[in-house]
Amino acid sequence: MFSLTKILLPVDFSERCVRAIRRALPVLANHFNSEITVLHVIPTYSLFGPAEMGMTLPPDLVVKVKAQAQRHLDDFVKKALSDRHAMAVLLEGDPARTIAAFADSAKSDLIMMPTHGYGTFRKLLLGSVTSKVLHDANCPVWTSAHLDTLPSPEAPLSLGHILCAIDLGVHSAPTLSWAHQLAAEYGAKLTLVHVVASLDPRTEGYYFAPEWRKFVIDKAMEDIDKLQQSIHVKADVHIEVGDVSKSVSSAAQNLRADLLVIGRGVTVGTLGRFRTHASAIIRQSPCPVVSL
Repeated sequence: MFSLTKILLPVDFSERCVRAIRRALPVLANHFNSEITVLHVIPTYSLFGPAEMGMTLPPDLVVKVKAQAQRHLDDFVKKALSDRHAMAVLLEGDPARTIAAFADSAKSDLIMMPTHGYGTFRKLLLGSVTSKVLHDANCPVWTSAHLDTLPSPEAPLSLGHILCAIDLGVHSAPTLSWAHQLAAEYGAKLTLVHVVASLDPRTEGYYFAPEWRKFVIDKAMEDIDKLQQSIHVKADVHIEVGDVSKSVSSAAQNLRADLLVIGRGVTVGTLGRFRTHASAIIRQSPCPVVSL
């Protein structure tokens, strides 16, 4: 049975965070009667920078810093979640690692957090903590749309149309299954998008006959049909040709998707699990993204 029983909200007390929570959280928490945990992490600092590089702060100053952070956390919960019960947790450590570890230990079903990035470089950057959480977390991560103008918190998010992007790799089946189950919970339309690498000779330096282009697209459709049959899903299929991140984001815009679901990979090691196109898709998406 599909459920989002436990939702973890890492917060930094910013207005972007408040708006993201007020707009998106009720849609999920009310539907699933979710248990909400609001988490704020105090970085461990020393007199000269990270704790491992110098003397730690005097105990009395540490107490003051923690007390101030606790007040901010309590005030934030009252401001952003005044209409629902939530557990407030204050921890100390590396923010991203602590968030991912807490999500594991609490068996969270979803981490919800806003992206950051402002001005000229907005589309080039994700907040460093958000990026690291996406890299390390084992549960799905919901990131708000990476927009210049913040949506009004008074305009609740709709989940009438869910778009699921797949690359036909090993992670495609669980990603599509998760999106299908979420869509079923809300009676939402589910559309599947797959991007075929550009076959334009002007960009690739090669000539591809129309027959070859048709073959590649037909093969993708055949593989998608097999995938859907294997997990008993029947979604509309949208094929794009071109750059993956731009094409997925364009599809989300043109199809007016309310939510985009993507896989962020399961590879471990030097590159970790957050790789390939996930970061670029999240930066460019016009709607919130759930990364699995």
